[in-house]
Amino acid sequence: MPFLDWVNKAQAQRATADVPYHLLEFQSAHGDGDARNLLIQGDNLLALKALLPFYRRQVKCIFIDPPYNTQSAFEHYDDKLEHSQWLSMMWPRLVLLRELLADDGSIWVSIDDREAHYLKVLMDEAFVRANFINSVVWIKTSSVHNNAEFFSSMNDTVHVFAKNISTCKFNRVPRSARNASDYTNPDDDPHGDWSSSPLHVSLTSGQRGAQFARTGTSSGLFPIINPHGVEVFPPKGRAWGYSSETIASLRAENRIWWGKDGRNQPRLKRYFSELKDGAVPTTVWSHEEVGHNQEAKKETAALLQDESNDLFSTPKPERLLQRIIHIATSPGDLVLDSFLGSGTTAAVAQKMGRRFIGIEMGEHAKTHCLPRLEKVIAGEQGGISKSVNWQGGGGFRFHTLGEPVFDADGGIHSTVRFAALGAYLWHFETGEPARRTFDSPLLGVHQGTAYYLLYNGILGDRRPAGGNVLTSNVLAHLDTLSSHVGPRVIYGETTRLGEARLREAGITFKQIPYDIKAR
Repeated sequence: MPFLDWVNKAQAQRATADVPYHLLEFQSAHGDGDARNLLIQGDNLLALKALLPFYRRQVKCIFIDPPYNTQSAFEHYDDKLEHSQWLSMMWPRLVLLRELLADDGSIWVSIDDREAHYLKVLMDEAFVRANFINSVVWIKTSSVHNNAEFFSSMNDTVHVFAKNISTCKFNRVPRSARNASDYTNPDDDPHGDWSSSPLHVSLTSGQRGAQFARTGTSSGLFPIINPHGVEVFPPKGRAWGYSSETIASLRAENRIWWGKDGRNQPRLKRYFSELKDGAVPTTVWSHEEVGHNQEAKKETAALLQDESNDLFSTPKPERLLQRIIHIATSPGDLVLDSFLGSGTTAAVAQKMGRRFIGIEMGEHAKTHCLPRLEKVIAGEQGGISKSVNWQGGGGFRFHTLGEPVFDADGGIHSTVRFAALGAYLWHFETGEPARRTFDSPLLGVHQGTAYYLLYNGILGDRRPAGGNVLTSNVLAHLDTLSSHVGPRVIYGETTRLGEARLREAGITFKQIPYDIKAR
């Protein structure tokens, strides 16, 4: 597969591993204090790395609306990036997002024509080309700009990739009134309303091979007798899509429609009652269906009462995010937006009963996102609220980026507590996210190996050094924490046990901080 190349690509590819792990520093809780939703203020590259120990492979849907590289300066973030810089900015973030994405999850990235094609090739490499699902065209405006030099831009593109296309499943979208009106019952069929489709397929396209595989025939060019006794063959360049036996069976079931006078080409009836719930999403979404930029600006203005018109230039309407989240998730699933902007993704996820993580670097994480989400949990009725019967509730926790796990000298930073280091080491050793708060030296057992951490005086007054040193007494205490029989990995400041004793006990001892590395 061809790859995209650009200046400093090698440096961008190394950037993911070079990003230091930071702690997330709790600032405030809003609404339900037990809610697991997160709003994080800080550089999204650092924040994504900080989330890995806790959320790796846990996110069902990622939606991001990154800077479009429009060569104009946006007030809320710098969108004026030279092309190769933009690619270098996107690559490590895409890699970390892939790590956070669940095995059956999907990522949706909104972009315009300036970088859409480069982004597609970049995502082919980051997510593997075979996992590409489609590109959705969103008609983002209802008006034509006649002052445009060449074309009036009407659309954005949303690239959609699966983490693993073989396990990714999407929900259908509700049928529109137009879809339902396609079904009628002109012949009073007792099965109810129906629509029809051609009974023939192309002889020159892939349809022919599919027809042969389905019917087991080698021709599909036999005649069918119409209600007036006349032999009817498929049109030139076409073949019947079913075997003669199948067509005879369909005819006996009154599923062949010849038109009102019985002389048209035969068509197959498809009953409305037999349809699956909803319709397959299309790749073109109109502003009537999912909203447009002006609608989004009005939503944001109403929520934030922004009299200065200090708004984002291209916010996304709630109906657009509703469509994406509906297709990609189910209630309770986790949605992530690492370019949160005005907070739309988090707001819609909350109203739809999904969990969310939103990351935004600028000060508007506090001035825009936080107050908007407070109004959501208070029951605001803008956007999609009425259509989903949103009455308020839930909550979120606001965090900022704290100190890095390691200090400048390579040691564990003094602010790192036991639970944070435990989560970090569990993820480092197992690749699994930390699904609980660590408050015991025994972090857990994974694939037959038990992992322990002696740090921060976790054993209280047990000496020496408050239990941070592996001694015979400390080992005896660790033996009481689990009935595990098998290999053990123990992290601590040092050990008083000799190599022979460690081997006899099946222990691999790792010294803090020297044996702790970034994953």
